[in-house]
Amino acid sequence: MEQRRTHICPEPNCGNGFTKKGNLNVHLKTVHGDKRFVCGQVETNGIKGFDIWDGADACGSAFTSKARLLEHIKSAHLTRATKPTGMAKKQEKRARKKKVSTLAKLTGSGYAEESGRYITCLVAGCAWGFMREYDHAMHLQSHHGLTDLEIQAMQMDGNTLEKLFPRSSFTGRLAFEDPNDFAESALDGQLGDLVQGATLNDSEEFWIGDQDFSTTDAVHQRLEDEIEMQRLIHDFHDVSDMEVDIGDDASTRLQIEKAIELAWDPRSDQSLKAQAFEFLNKLRSRREGWSVCFALATRRPRPSEVIRHVSLDIVNNAIRTGQLNDSDLAVVSNNMLGYIEGVYAGGNTSWSCGTPDSASIQNKITQTVTYLFTTMYENRWPAFFTDILKLTSTPRSTAKYNAAGTVMYLKILIAIHDEIADVMLPKSPEEQKKDMLLKDLVRERDIQMIASSWHEILAQWSSKEGTIIELCLTCIGRWVAWTDISLAVNDSLLTLLFELLNPQLAANDSVKTLENREAAIETFVEILSKKMSASDKLELIDVLRVNEAVTLLVNSQPLLQARHTSDYDTDLAEDVAKLVNSTVSDIVRALDTAKDNESVLIRGTAQLKTFLPHVLRFLSDEYDEICSTVIPCLTDLLALMRKNAKSNSNFSSENAFMLPLILDAVIAKVKYDDTAVWGNDDAQTDEAEFQELRLRLHNLQQAVAAVNENMYIAKITNVVMTTFEMYKRNDGQLGWRELELALRQLFLFGELGMKNGGLYSKTKPVSPAAEQLIGMMLKLMDTDVASSSHPSTQLQYMELCVRYYMFFEANPQYISRVLEYFVTFVHHDHPKVRLRSWYLLQRFVKHVRPQIGNIAETVMQALGDLLPIKAEIAEEASGNEDGDMSSDDGQSASARFASQLYLYETVGSVSSVKAVPIDNQVLLMRSVMDPLFSDLEAHLGRAGSGDKRARLQIHHLIMALGTLARGFSDWTPANSASNASPPAAAVSEEFARASQAILVALGRLKSSFEIREAARFAFSRFIGVLGNRILSQLPRWIDGLLTQDSTKDEVALFMRLLDQVIFGFKTEIYDILNTLLTPFLQRVFTGIGEAAAGTDDEIQLAELKREYLAFLTVVLNNDLESVLVSEVNQPVFGMVISTIEHLARDVNDYPTAKLSFNVLTRMVSTWGGPDIVPQPQAAGSVSTVNGDSKLKLEGFDQFMMTRFSPLCWAIPSNANFDCKDAQAKHVLGEAAALQKAIYSKTGQQYLTYLRDAELSGMGMDSATIEEYLNAMCNMDTKGFQQYFK
Repeated sequence: MEQRRTHICPEPNCGNGFTKKGNLNVHLKTVHGDKRFVCGQVETNGIKGFDIWDGADACGSAFTSKARLLEHIKSAHLTRATKPTGMAKKQEKRARKKKVSTLAKLTGSGYAEESGRYITCLVAGCAWGFMREYDHAMHLQSHHGLTDLEIQAMQMDGNTLEKLFPRSSFTGRLAFEDPNDFAESALDGQLGDLVQGATLNDSEEFWIGDQDFSTTDAVHQRLEDEIEMQRLIHDFHDVSDMEVDIGDDASTRLQIEKAIELAWDPRSDQSLKAQAFEFLNKLRSRREGWSVCFALATRRPRPSEVIRHVSLDIVNNAIRTGQLNDSDLAVVSNNMLGYIEGVYAGGNTSWSCGTPDSASIQNKITQTVTYLFTTMYENRWPAFFTDILKLTSTPRSTAKYNAAGTVMYLKILIAIHDEIADVMLPKSPEEQKKDMLLKDLVRERDIQMIASSWHEILAQWSSKEGTIIELCLTCIGRWVAWTDISLAVNDSLLTLLFELLNPQLAANDSVKTLENREAAIETFVEILSKKMSASDKLELIDVLRVNEAVTLLVNSQPLLQARHTSDYDTDLAEDVAKLVNSTVSDIVRALDTAKDNESVLIRGTAQLKTFLPHVLRFLSDEYDEICSTVIPCLTDLLALMRKNAKSNSNFSSENAFMLPLILDAVIAKVKYDDTAVWGNDDAQTDEAEFQELRLRLHNLQQAVAAVNENMYIAKITNVVMTTFEMYKRNDGQLGWRELELALRQLFLFGELGMKNGGLYSKTKPVSPAAEQLIGMMLKLMDTDVASSSHPSTQLQYMELCVRYYMFFEANPQYISRVLEYFVTFVHHDHPKVRLRSWYLLQRFVKHVRPQIGNIAETVMQALGDLLPIKAEIAEEASGNEDGDMSSDDGQSASARFASQLYLYETVGSVSSVKAVPIDNQVLLMRSVMDPLFSDLEAHLGRAGSGDKRARLQIHHLIMALGTLARGFSDWTPANSASNASPPAAAVSEEFARASQAILVALGRLKSSFEIREAARFAFSRFIGVLGNRILSQLPRWIDGLLTQDSTKDEVALFMRLLDQVIFGFKTEIYDILNTLLTPFLQRVFTGIGEAAAGTDDEIQLAELKREYLAFLTVVLNNDLESVLVSEVNQPVFGMVISTIEHLARDVNDYPTAKLSFNVLTRMVSTWGGPDIVPQPQAAGSVSTVNGDSKLKLEGFDQFMMTRFSPLCWAIPSNANFDCKDAQAKHVLGEAAALQKAIYSKTGQQYLTYLRDAELSGMGMDSATIEEYLNAMCNMDTKGFQQYFK
């Protein structure tokens, strides 16, 4: 990547490099800037606070703004305090947060140091203090009865000021005479608040130098501002019918100026600033305010930039929101037209001014004119375009030689397009209708005149002013989207565009020439984006001679001769690539919509063939951002080819030659280029971007394969096999980039080779692609690519072996060689390869375990030094140089431990293979677990005493033991689908020791969440290695895992594990479950009964409810229902039923309600006895009676009618029930199934109950009741569910 940074910063001692010239320009402006403010060369006389400096000790330092220069003078030459340091700011913040007593807050009497009320009352003897002058004035009025004039007189008394503001009470602040002396960047930020009518928080701070309030003049001015602003607000509140006369009411304009300056000035007092914003917001909402603001914006002499900007924005807001009537609009339009004619066209001498408006004011004026257009063009100002077109010429000539006016004219046209024709701007249907009307009127009235003006402007200024040419081309490009293209595009325009693209004209590399060239390219793109028919679009591409333009640019010196040099113009290349992408996408869309239009197909196909070389040229560009630019059009092209291939169209056969060319270019781009560095931490960003590009390129490869699979298979096979052969022939002397490319292509080929789910059907390849894949894997093994020294190829080799493990199942002779490489890579020098290999080794061993021989001791010896566990808490890890990264591999300690667990799983897997004798399996497990037991015992005491690292160490040890068990056995109790068998008794005994050790640690540390978490993980893994031995330990596991500190999530997760135990050992667990059920359920009920404390807690509570219902379902489904009603558990059975009933009524949790009805239905089926009513069957099936021999609970038939049946109506009768919700409908379906189940067990008894009690009690009439009962009797369950919904 460093070699691509060809644009080097020319500033001394900088040396930063960039891949694009545009990025360098941004860097120069933002970092180095134009340092034209030089210490000693800028006049500071007249700037308050700097008059005393004569510049004698000037140092010549240069700065990008006057504000930075003055700050430098202040700190370096006047020895004033500069901007507070970070520590000073923190101390100040702490001081502000210092607690103030309630007495000081409420009374303000005394406690000045504590409360910050340094403004003392002016009345002698009064002890009150204030933070703001406003509060002080209100106090003088309310407590002392003074009038406003008396208060002002007292505040202006110089003798009082010295007493009021002692010098020690204020830190100085720099005051500027002219707001424009501030940094220019501050202007935009403050303007944003003003024009949007923002408000400020009292705590918001601004810091611009020091404002010195130690002088009487400064304090006097501050009080004047305060008084004036109060009067302004007061007047605006009281005078509701205020009339403003433009040009006469000078005092009002002065007030508005003052308000804007106070609101914008960062040095203003915060209370003043808030009042100023309040005043301006009211001014914005009053229809009278626009006239004063308009007079301010166009006044001579001009006020400050910020005043004009805010004033124009208030005017614009009034126009846009319809505050102006017809006469008002006439005044604004006439005066605005007169102003721009006087300033930009030299007419109307009353408005003429020697200096032009700034760019920001020009933009604001453009916005004003645009709003006037949208409001008045239809009826009030039909000659709008005729009037503004006059700006392009002077009063003494009709030729368009007026530069300033022409620029303004073009800016107005562009703004009008953006306002009424920008499709990206969201608008209401009414606004869209209005915009359409305006566009129709423009097309009907003035478009020919406007188009003619463009051509005249281009003719007049083509060799004179680059800015005007750029603006005119931009204008044409935008307007052509919704106007007649023939009016804008003609031979003269094309001639000009090609002149701007001419490489000879661009040879001087001037900024304007480059900008015009960019504008010309963008004009091509904009014109081509116009919507039109397929045939017209293809004709337009030919008329515009786009291929000729692209060829001219591609063969220009910046893109051809300089392509592989530092002078390569990446900005130009990206612009041309955008043009190519846009053109080809248009051609593809035209062909896609052409259908049977033969002329379009012929023309479009010819254009595709013409542009394909351009596409491939930019696809193969070494700069990834340029390559990415043309990927969309290739995606469109391949999609079209695939579509036509399916329909057997001639298009695909005629263009089949394109596919190999595209695929070759894509494969070449997938390869790392010569400047790439793999695995370097400094290049992580570049690597991530390249991998993202690779994904997009891979999508292109898949698209090619979808069009012509056979060609794709042959091409990829050739690339891989040729590379492997070269590697073998050259004895491994092949560049890593070529080898990595072949390995990656082999890896990706699996999506095609294994798309049917595997490689083999019995012993033969499942497809031609699978056959080629097997051949490439054989070549990979024969070539011994793993011996390559580069880490990227070694890592890719392991990934391949894991992905294609089925190859090794059919070819087990290669397994030992692959394992040799794996155990070598686990100690690799590169951390990325090393840690990834730990995971891949485990995956590979797990897949091929049945084919592995007795290699456990060899593997364990190789991994031995990696197995010791050393826990690292976050505080310790953060002490390393890499923050929280471990020092040896650059990965966090927790991530490294997670990778280490894969090694333990690998050890368990290789130790459990059939080739290893049982005695050796025991010894191997003992050799791994004994060190873990010793370590566990050594840390248990310290962990119990609160040692964090010791506790984390025990967590890691428990996780390692659980992971070892997971690797050793895949056996799951009662899982007939699994071919795995339980471990031998001797091995289980060893894991029983591990389980006992964990239970001891859990008993001592069960208050620790992380220990419970690790123990729960180990418990889940020990089920497969302990078998029914775990049942006797179950009480201790429950006691340790379900404590008072356990979260709802922990309880839910353990219930899920308990479901597995019940299912696996259902014939052996009854006695233990009978003993544990009541205390276990009581713990669950406690969790369900706790109120949720937040969103996360609500999610956990819902999950706990569902796991509770799932647990009951498991008990009922595994013939353990009697445990729920046993003598021991009968006291809690009522709570079980009540809890289910409560959950069934919950309309806020439909999934839980559905499960509740499902459990109730299962209970009816279990304890309701045999069916006494045959269930209606679908046509053709035989009706049967359930001969369920389970014991019927005495009295349960009456119980389920009176308790369960009413629940079916509880949900739909709830006011919050949403019958349209899909999940709610599922609940109703389960409720209907419950009623059918009750009816099948009780028959006529249930019908009588429904008729006489339940349904009639609900107010249902007899006819409806009979209809309902008839449906229940005659419909099957599915039909009745639909009826009930």
